[in-house]
Amino acid sequence: MTRIVSLIASATEIVHALEMGTFQVGRSHECDFPTSVSSLPICTEPTFPTSGNSREIDRRVKDTLRKALSVYDVFEEVLEQLGPTHIITQTQCEVCAVSLKDVERAVGKRLSCQPKIVSLQPDALDDVWNDMRLVADSLGIERKGEELVENLKQRMHRISGRTQAASKRPRVVCIEWLEPLMTAGNWMPELVEMAGAENLLGETGKHSSWISWEELSQSDPDVLVVLPCGFDMKRTREEMYWLTDRSEWSSLKAVKSGRVYLTDGHQYFNRPGPRLVESLQILAEILHPEVFDTDFEGIGWQRLG
Repeated sequence: MTRIVSLIASATEIVHALEMGTFQVGRSHECDFPTSVSSLPICTEPTFPTSGNSREIDRRVKDTLRKALSVYDVFEEVLEQLGPTHIITQTQCEVCAVSLKDVERAVGKRLSCQPKIVSLQPDALDDVWNDMRLVADSLGIERKGEELVENLKQRMHRISGRTQAASKRPRVVCIEWLEPLMTAGNWMPELVEMAGAENLLGETGKHSSWISWEELSQSDPDVLVVLPCGFDMKRTREEMYWLTDRSEWSSLKAVKSGRVYLTDGHQYFNRPGPRLVESLQILAEILHPEVFDTDFEGIGWQRLG
């Protein structure tokens, strides 16, 4: 019988979108959607405290990686008890989620069941679709994988098509970390373009990159979308002082025009899974309020105000 352990929040969402949620027996500490997974055993935890502000978290992560240590612990004992047939992990980012190395280390040490390890690498939007197919193929439900990808693509196409009615194509910067400053890469530039805007600074298919305040000031975006990795809107708002206290802040065009938006990066933009469709919808609402209803306002985004 299939027994799935997902060690990435996005993979848990993929498993459930493939209608295989009843076969999931374990999760990572970050898997929280759908809410039904909260009852599953937790198989991971960070190796450092995640409390504190953006600068402190960044320092802890970098110190951990500098020492060639893992950012996450995998609970071998829990995995042994669960006896999974499949473990889903990733190789895209050692900071964002449990890595393939972490899982291989745990499996090699303790597990008698020798599960199939499915490793995802979502660098760009096409990779997200391929990862969905990979999960489906590993579970023997190839057709469901193709159907899911096609459905999500069609939904995105409908949203993107509506942006053609917009009168303007704003220039956008997406901020993925507050201190130090980081701009969003990977699939985010594609989502911005699909939402009828011009993406600045971040590059499609490449990791999010550190930027200087000089670079942000020179780009001077029409719209600033803030989506820190792992932060919800409340926590993002609490840490906006890293931006708003800077002398350069008030001179930005987006600030002058009141077009700075906070989003729930943790639930939407940071997760390369099915809810990237909702992420695109959120961007479309933010960028083109004359075309789109604000269905996700207060849920997935809010104006800094």
